[in-house]
This record gives sequence, structure tokens and C-alpha cells, in this order.
Amino acid sequence: MTGFFRAFQTFNVWRKRHIPQPAFLLLAAAVVGIIGGVTSSVLKKSTHVVADLLLNEIDGQYKYLLYFAFPILGLILTTLYLKIFIRKHPFRQGITPIIGSVLYNRSRIDFHNIYSQIITSALTVGMGGSAGLESPSVASGAAVGSNTGRLFGLKYRETSLLLACGGAAGISGAFDSPVAGMLFAIEVLLPNFSIPAITPLLISSALAYVISWMIYNQPLFYYVTDSWTTDGFWIYILFGIVSGLYTVYYAYTDEWIHTWLGKIKNSWAKIAVGGIILGALVALFPALYGEGYINIQPLLDGNYSSLLTHSMFNEYENYPWVLIGFAMLTLIAKTIACSVTMGSGGNGGMFGPSVIIGGLVGFVFAFTFNQSGLLHLNVSHFIIAGMAASVSGVMHAPLTGIFLSVEITGGYTLMVPLMVVSAISYFINKVIRKYSIYTKSFSQQSFSEQFDNHDTDLLSQIKLHDILQRNFIPLSVDDTLLNRREDIIHSDRTIFPVVDHTGKLISTINIDEILEILTDPESHSSGLSVAELVQPLTHFTTIDTPAKEVLHHMDKSGKQILPVINSEGKYIGFISKDAVFKKYRLLLSKPSNLM
Repeated sequence: MTGFFRAFQTFNVWRKRHIPQPAFLLLAAAVVGIIGGVTSSVLKKSTHVVADLLLNEIDGQYKYLLYFAFPILGLILTTLYLKIFIRKHPFRQGITPIIGSVLYNRSRIDFHNIYSQIITSALTVGMGGSAGLESPSVASGAAVGSNTGRLFGLKYRETSLLLACGGAAGISGAFDSPVAGMLFAIEVLLPNFSIPAITPLLISSALAYVISWMIYNQPLFYYVTDSWTTDGFWIYILFGIVSGLYTVYYAYTDEWIHTWLGKIKNSWAKIAVGGIILGALVALFPALYGEGYINIQPLLDGNYSSLLTHSMFNEYENYPWVLIGFAMLTLIAKTIACSVTMGSGGNGGMFGPSVIIGGLVGFVFAFTFNQSGLLHLNVSHFIIAGMAASVSGVMHAPLTGIFLSVEITGGYTLMVPLMVVSAISYFINKVIRKYSIYTKSFSQQSFSEQFDNHDTDLLSQIKLHDILQRNFIPLSVDDTLLNRREDIIHSDRTIFPVVDHTGKLISTINIDEILEILTDPESHSSGLSVAELVQPLTHFTTIDTPAKEVLHHMDKSGKQILPVINSEGKYIGFISKDAVFKKYRLLLSKPSNLM
């Protein structure tokens, strides 16, 4: 191995001298795309082999009882694999840890994720766990990109780009949707998108699609839409609202179940509780088994009673209102089953289930209207629109939702309705929840805690005087707002320090308070001195305080910006969270070492 690494280092030195860095990044993106296409194909193939082996070879009146047992077994096998083979390394599911690695851990992802994500998700989903394969595909591809960047000693931004290329390849290979893969990387994985990143992402995503199609050429859906009419445009607006509200329920339910199961510390007890719940749900609603895409294709084909096939309620398949009720219960149960699968130790993702749930919401919405006799809607159109709206709302990725839906169904003629429902769903979820299902955990964790867990040595290198912001307008205690009106109005700052005659900081006053006084014709406060208007200062910091302590103070007080004083108590500037974060990211951009 020593000889190999010496040869590699020699090659790496040669390529730095002879291959321009932009050209090398394109080559690296191509390699990452090819490997990402292979891993996503292997994952799809292995999962479907496991599922076919368990289900297609077994039939009978009480087949639904097997749906109860298999998911529990899948959770057990997944946990055993992790405890035996990955016990010395952290293992994290889903997209959130990938975003965290980009933001706080120099885009480092452990090498084992390349294969461990495939194995564990194949066991979980193949044996009935109600989750998707796309997040493990993204995690595996991102691990390929991350380790490629580290292997060649690339800078943080370059490694992050390759990580995103791997994530794009994962989506492209899993869904056979190269454009959606690229857009997913831009909207979800890259915190600071720049135009030059498009070309590597396109190459990686396109190659992953080609490789995946060569290895496993089975599309998710076979459907090409016909045209739609503008007469029913208003109904898409209504559907966008319904879909947006359901994505809010989806996100809150997932959050609550993960919190509830997280209170169970013993992993085997967690499997027992989660496995029983999951098994019972899958037994009652067989459409929850595995990914669930197989249940959407019959709905697109107009075979609506297929939802009841293999269930204990199949004798009611000719009753439309029973079907509507069963479909509604199925989509609610899918939300719960996916969260339970992930929360109890299985590996999978929320991406795929959000597509399935969106399709079911669209089916229930359109089919209910048709049965009521009020309108006659094209059910397939709303199934596709539901997919786009769900991805857009849940992940706050409207472009990904739109292009994913049209690529996997051929629904290009529905582009305008998809844009409408995706935008509305995104807006509703954004207003109510603010954060996506992937970034909510970051908002709940304090800013300083995020740094506590990743590279605290870098945080200790940040000195306040290096990032101090000084271009604020001080107000004297003897000033009145009327006297300083012109200075205040022409300032681009929203907060003003208040100092005494010696320059010592007395307090601060913000622009909202000032404008309220200046614009009120009945107020006499504008003639009062600033000292009479402000409250005693309670939140500030000194220039020598470590950045880590400043962040703790900001978290505790809820402040985004603090005034800074010197050892004599004199005002010298302000420090903001944003400035600390930018400095931290700058330190991260330094070249990393070889593996």
C-alpha cells in the first residue's frame, strides 16, 4: 500500500502541473457521475431483487400477514449490519447529514457510506420498510465526491462541488432524471451556488443517467400526458393550496415521530416498537411496502382499484367511496410509516415517499371531485402535479419538484400547472415552517452548538478585531433625534450605538424605534435627548472575548448582532453572527490534506 500511495502522490503532483484545475474538476465530476450511476443502479437492482424474492414467489389469501413480518426483519438485519460492520464509525441517514457536512465539516463524509448506504437501504426498503432509495443514493454519491476531493487534496469549495456532483448523480441514477438531479444539487446541497458549478453538475448528472440506464433500464413510470386546458386553471390553484397544507402536516408528523422514537435509547427496544407499528401499517395498507412506486403506475393507467389489491379490504374494490377513504388512510399511513422506518433504525429517505404521497394526494383530490359530479378532472394530471407539489413543499425545492415530475412521467405538457402548484405549495410550507424537512434540525440546534460538534479548532482561530464592523453612526447621549435626523436617514445601518462624552457605550437604539418617534406628529419624544429614550444596555461583548463565547451569548439572548467595547468600556464596533460564519467558511476553504 505504501508503494501505491507514493505512486498516487507522484501522479497528483504531475496532474497539478499539467492539467488545469477547471479541466481536472470536469474530469473528476465525470468520474464521480459514473460511479454514482453505478451505485444507484446497484441499489435499485439489489432492493428490487430482495422485494421480488420475498413477495412475488409467495401468494395466498393471507399474504398480508407477511407484510407484517418482513419490515421488522429488515430493521433487525439493518441494525445488525451497522453494529457488526460499521460500529466504529458514525452512520447517519438521509440528506440532512450531507448538508451538515458541507456547512460544518469541510464536506467530509466517511468512506464507508459509499457501500454501507447501499447495503442498509436495500435491507430496509427491500424487506418492506416504507422509505425511499433516493436519499441513500444521494448519500452514497456524495460520499464518492467527498472522498475523491479529499484524495486529491482539493480545497473545501472544490470538494463541496464534487460532493454535490455525487448527490446529483444519485438523484439522476435513482429517478432517471438528469435535470432534476442537477437542480436538486443546486437547491438543496450547495449553500452558495455559482454559475461555474453548472457544467460539472451537468456532466456528473448526465453520465449517471446513462450508466444507470445501461445497467438497470426500468423507468419508474410509463406515462405520456395529453394536453390540459386553461378552463380548469383555478382548480390547480386550489390543489396547490391543499398540497401545501399537506406538506406541512407531513413535515410536522415526521418531526414528532422522530422525537418520540428518539426518546427510546435502547436500539432493540426501538426496533420492537417501531417494527410492530410499521408491520401493522404495512399489513393493513400493502401499498406502504417498500418504495411504493409500483402503486402509482396503475393509478396513472386508470386502474384505481389496484390500491386495494392484496389488502384485507380487496372485496370492496368496486365501491368508489370506500376506495377514496382507503386512499386517504393510505397516504396518511405512508407519512407515518416512512417516519417510523427511519426513526426506528432503518435506512432510507423521505424524498421517494414525498413523491408517492404527493401522487396519492393528487389521486384523492381529483377522484373525489369526479365522484361528486361537480367537475370531471384528469386524475393522472393531478397525480403528477401532486408529485411536484409535494417535493416542492417538503424539501423547499420547487425546480427539483417540477422537473422531477416531468422527467419521470413524460408530463412536459403540464409544465404550467406544475409551476403553479409547486410555487403555491412551496410558499405555504415556507411561510408556516420557514425551514425544509432537511434544514429544520439546524434551526433547532444553536449556532454555537453546531460549531461545538465540528472543527472547534477553527472557531478558536477567529479573533473579533478581524471581523469587527465599525461603520456605524454613534449617537451622543446629549443628541436629539431631530438634530441627528439627516445622519440617521442616510445611514445604511439599522442600529445605532449611544455613547457618552468619553466614548463609553451607554446603550443602543434601533431604526424602528427611531422612525416610530420621528414619523409620529403627536410625539414629543423627538426633542428629548437620546439618553432619555434608551434603556440600560444588557447585551454586549468585549473585544477580547473568544468567538465561541460570543456565539453562546448570541444564542442565549436571541441576538444576531452585539456591540463591542474595549477594556475601558468604550464603544469600538459591532460583531454579527453572519460575520463569524463568513470567517469560519473562509477558514474552511483552505486546502485539505490527502487521505
